Parts: sequence; structure tokens; C-alpha cells
Amino acid sequence: MRIEFAPLNVPLRRRLQTAAVLQWLFSFLALAQCCLAAFMLLALSDWWMLALLYAGWLWLDWDTPITGGRRCEWIRTWTVWDYFRDYFPLRLVKTVDLDPKKNYIFGFHPHGVLVAGGFGNFCTESTGFSRLFPGLTPHLLMLPFWFRVPFFRDYIMCGGLVSSSKSSLSHLISRPEGGNVAVIAVGGAPEALDARPGALRLQVLNRKGFIKLALKHGAQLVPVFSFGENELFDQMDNPTGSPLRRLQNRLQSIMGIAMPLFHARGVFQYSFGLIPYRKSITTVVGEPIPVIQTMSPSRDDIENLHKVYLKSLVELFEKHKTAYGIPEDHHLTFV
Repeated sequence: MRIEFAPLNVPLRRRLQTAAVLQWLFSFLALAQCCLAAFMLLALSDWWMLALLYAGWLWLDWDTPITGGRRCEWIRTWTVWDYFRDYFPLRLVKTVDLDPKKNYIFGFHPHGVLVAGGFGNFCTESTGFSRLFPGLTPHLLMLPFWFRVPFFRDYIMCGGLVSSSKSSLSHLISRPEGGNVAVIAVGGAPEALDARPGALRLQVLNRKGFIKLALKHGAQLVPVFSFGENELFDQMDNPTGSPLRRLQNRLQSIMGIAMPLFHARGVFQYSFGLIPYRKSITTVVGEPIPVIQTMSPSRDDIENLHKVYLKSLVELFEKHKTAYGIPEDHHLTFV
């Protein structure tokens, strides 16, 4: 394989952009393990009392990820996130104003490999969420498992990440004063296994739990499509039914997280590595779907609203796809 090295005269600005993405990638792939190891080493050292104190704090703070989290605006506005945004570049597009007196569920599509657009737009202020949607507070939902890891849980909550459990979502969208936005990568872990350039296959037909909760609490549904999300990484071929896919599905059922075998470019060369490609990501926030609160929604209520949601998602995609590099004859596929 021929290796294409990066030129030596790359501007400092682009080097800083790569460094910003590298630290984000480290946070996703290795920071949790490092935090867990640090806690164990602390517990086994002469400083074990600090580990004990933190364990007490962890016990007292256990429910915070399901009760809105604990965000830190200082961390959300770090300059490093501006470099992260400019690497791709990343952009957030508003189609309509949203009433800050209401609660919303943003259905984020597609999941991609690492939900880069979801993180950059809703866990940082680099793309101006608060400026575009004044009065609204975004919360990106993440698997509950990660909020059990010492130290790591505190860091990710600073960006607005909260547990994706049912009770967590219900807490966010039941606030009578409104102003909360729960961002859900609807396709979840299974969709990450299909994330590759050109993919338009969404795992959504059997994803109805968020629809039921939207009805129960009267939260408005908003389809969100992140154009370019699947262009960031290549992935080893893993068609449905293949040995690799069966293994990935098995690991997912045991661990609860997806294990996509992805690759893209490196830090100093463009031929292989785990750094995402420099591909533009444009996240378009669609129009809200009015939802009438139904305390005990029937199956028909859920099915009907689900169909309306899928129709709105298709309309959002079809309206904007050509502007962001998708050919006219390419369409979404729901599974």
C-alpha cells in the first residue's frame, strides 16, 4: 500500500484542528478506560482515602445523569471546540424558530460511527446552538453504562451528555417550564455498524420508545439530519449475515455498545489511521411536529405519530439533500 504523507508546511491552524479532533477521538475511545485505571490505582495507593471520598461522592451523585446532568458552560465554550468545528468543517442549520416554552425531542440521523455532528453541535457551543435557539438547553443522550465510570462521567456531563434511560428522557421532557431539548441518535449502536460513505440506511422502523414518551409528556418531535455524518470513516465490509457482522451483533448484545471496525487517515499521513476524514458535516434541524399530550397512548397513537415522524424526516432529507452533495436519485432506506 502506498502511503501518502502530509506535507511539512501545513499551516499551524490546521495542525491545531487535527489535534482538537485527536483529543476528541481519545475521549471517545480511551478516556473512560484511563479514568477507570486511574481510580483503581488511586484506590491501591497511599492516597486510597481520596478514592474512598470519591466513591462516597459517586454514591451520592449516582442519579445526576438521569436528572438532567451537570453541565459546565465553561467547558462547552473551550477554544478547542472551535478547532474541532473547523476541522470538518461542522455547521448547524436552523429551518424554523423553536418556542423556548416547550420541550423537544430531537431525533438525530444518522448515528454515524462516533456521532461527531451530534457532539459538536449539542455538547459544545462551537456552532452556536444557544444563539440559534435562545432559551433552549440541549442534552445529548448516551448509553447509561458510561455514567458508571469514575471521573469520566463527570467530564462527559459537563458537555450536556445525560443517560439515555427512559427515566432520564422522561425527566427532561416533563419539565413544566419547558426549554429542554433531548437529542437522541435514534438508530443507536446497530446503525453505527452500517455507517460508511454513501450509506443512507437508517434503523428507525422499530424505534418507537421515544415516540411513546413524546406522546406521554406532550414533547414536540423534531427530525434532525446530519449530512456528511457517514462520510467520516470507512469500515470493514460487514454485510448482514457475514461472520464479522454476527460477531459484532453478539458483542453488542453482551456489552450494549457497537464495535465498528472503522478506519480513515492518520495524523501525519492520509492513508490509514483512526482520524476522521476532513468531510463537511451540516446538521439541519427540521420543523417541530405538534404532539398532543396523551397520558396513556394506545398502539395506534404511537404508530400514527411514528408515521408522521418518518414522513417529516423524509421531507427534510429530500428538501436539503442536493444542497449538501447527495444526488437527486438517492433516497433514505428505513429498516
